[in-house]
Amino acid sequence: MLTIKKTLTATAIVLALAGCTDAPSGNENTASGAAETTSQTVENTLLQPFKGPYGGVPAFEDMQLADLMPAMEAAMAEHLAEIDAIANNPEAPDFANTIVAYEKAGDTIGRVYTYYGIWSSNVSSPEFRELQRELSPKLSAYRSKINQNSKLFERIKAVYESDELNTLTDEEQRITWLIYNSFARNGATLEGEAKARYAEINKELASLHTRFSNNVLADEENYVTYITAEQLDGLPESFVKAAAAAAADRGKEGMYAITNTRSSMDPFLTYSTQRDLREKVWRTYYDRGDNGDEFDNNDIIKQILTLRHERVQLLGYDNYAQWRLEDRMAKNPENAMALMMKVWPAALARVEEEVADMQAIADTEGADIEIKPWDYRFYAEKVRLAKYDLDSNEVKQYLQLDKLREAMFYVAGRLFNFDFKPIPAGTVPVFHPDVKVWEVADKDSGELVGLWYLDPFARQGKRSGAWATTYRRHTTFDGDKNVLSSNNSNFVKGPEGEPTLISWDDAETYFHEFGHALHFLSANVKYPTSHSGVRDYTEFQSQLLERWLTTDEVIDEYLVHYETGEPIPDNLIAKIKKASTFNEGFKTTEYMASAIMDLLYHTTDPAGIEPDSFEREQLKALGMPEEIVMRHRTPHFGHVFSGEGYSAGYYGYMWAEVLTADAAEAFEEAPGGFYDEEVSAKLVKYLFSVRNAMDPAEAYRMFRGRDANVEALMRDRGFPVTSEQDK
Repeated sequence: MLTIKKTLTATAIVLALAGCTDAPSGNENTASGAAETTSQTVENTLLQPFKGPYGGVPAFEDMQLADLMPAMEAAMAEHLAEIDAIANNPEAPDFANTIVAYEKAGDTIGRVYTYYGIWSSNVSSPEFRELQRELSPKLSAYRSKINQNSKLFERIKAVYESDELNTLTDEEQRITWLIYNSFARNGATLEGEAKARYAEINKELASLHTRFSNNVLADEENYVTYITAEQLDGLPESFVKAAAAAAADRGKEGMYAITNTRSSMDPFLTYSTQRDLREKVWRTYYDRGDNGDEFDNNDIIKQILTLRHERVQLLGYDNYAQWRLEDRMAKNPENAMALMMKVWPAALARVEEEVADMQAIADTEGADIEIKPWDYRFYAEKVRLAKYDLDSNEVKQYLQLDKLREAMFYVAGRLFNFDFKPIPAGTVPVFHPDVKVWEVADKDSGELVGLWYLDPFARQGKRSGAWATTYRRHTTFDGDKNVLSSNNSNFVKGPEGEPTLISWDDAETYFHEFGHALHFLSANVKYPTSHSGVRDYTEFQSQLLERWLTTDEVIDEYLVHYETGEPIPDNLIAKIKKASTFNEGFKTTEYMASAIMDLLYHTTDPAGIEPDSFEREQLKALGMPEEIVMRHRTPHFGHVFSGEGYSAGYYGYMWAEVLTADAAEAFEEAPGGFYDEEVSAKLVKYLFSVRNAMDPAEAYRMFRGRDANVEALMRDRGFPVTSEQDK
């Protein structure tokens, strides 16, 4: 059997499924049934081209769950027919009739998946989750039919190996390379029983990923901590009001709801003086998926790891991480782990210092306790006050969600020349009243770039965390397509008539996700596959944008008190900057513990893994402090187990942080600082607009003039730099 390893160019930067198939798609219908199925669902809203202004927009106001299954089935059948037409084309394969045709196929399934994604992430329900369980194996089977279409792969291979390749543009050569390697890495070279088993594994994994995700969502919805007015000691007024509103929304008028999300848990653990309640809220949050009930994920994790391992062995790899990282900047798990281990000792040393500071305060106060995980945030805040005279709640009064949004628009205007104008409600359909939409245009020419949707608030049925997505990406190969970009968060909504106030960390996350949106909006590529991302690179651009939150221009104009309108005082800003590396031990260690465990899970034979104990054993061996837990404990580690986007790739945030710290120093060294026109122009040209039409390593060198160095990260976090540490 010819293994994938033998077919790959070793240095290739490759993506998972390219083009229109990067969204989940699949169906067991035959292509011959496409016409009949489509005719039966011709009135189905989900199947229709986007209509209305701005090049057409999703019909969110008309989406009905009853339409989803027939729409998905019709769209998948249509796409299979398109794929078969390409595969069976009697003409000799060339770039136009094979690669371009492949890029054009699947428009309908892409639109349907826009609605599927909204139901999955923003407005989930028990009815949808049941439908999702039914759809998942069908989607997987469909993807397998495309990936394992031998005729299609042979045509793609022929173009990739042809003399024509050298006559194509750089972008065209790259997408041919990406598509070829994507197919090769996803089972196209397999035959017979191995090919069938590969497809079956993907089908099983799709169902397991869905179950894992829905179990976590169930625990987030079902486990809400309600407290009374007598239990509010220490909590800021803004948090109390938001908790009261959250309880009222759940029919608990007069009580206060601590929802099972990070945006609710984090401030409660920071400010509540009720240690028993802090422990309860902490355990509720960190035990998601690990409660020994019908929503427990431990057995599912074991199954996922076993199937992933079996699948990559069919392809000739030793372990899953080896396969996953071959097409990333890291290239292999050894390089990724080496980066982790350069930073891990410094992070642990800083945690030891942080805990000592906390314990000293607890002892002075006569608390008679040893610092536990549910104490860390509470006493860290006391240390912050003692060391830096910095009160996080005081800072919060200057962090209004709407003002921060305007700050992001300002940054986008300065760096990208974008102008954001709000669209009146009702002009563009939305899927929830909380969603607002802005028109994005070039400031000078007025040319439309696209739309930006914002869904900022937590609610039942919405998955936790923050994320960015698109409903349509910029391409020009088949007519000029503008961008429909979306940011989604889970901020606790402020009381009616009052602004929503958020923490400094939440403000950084807000800027981070907007960085993803700018990456979408600034794209200047021709083909869909050029949008496919390299996971340990695509977080870099968004992490970099966080740096503009602390620029003087943003601070002076947009960080104003929610009651008085007065700008944040200079002395408070000085305190924030002085404390910029405060608590880095905690933040770095909790993240890296998750990243290291992700790599260990995917480089260890799953036969020797019991998820319920593996996490504890490995972290103990690594010297994980008892006062900290993984940022994402294994039973709810959705990045890794609710799909494969970040599996064996969570380290990518740290890899991207190296690039971020190094790129930030480029601005710091420039005459115009973070708004330097020359550096900003290179930022847009090489790091944002090019997407994946250029090798990321080459693109970064074009921006910086050299490779990034890990020393920038160590300096950025206030860790000691003892020697040259090349990334």
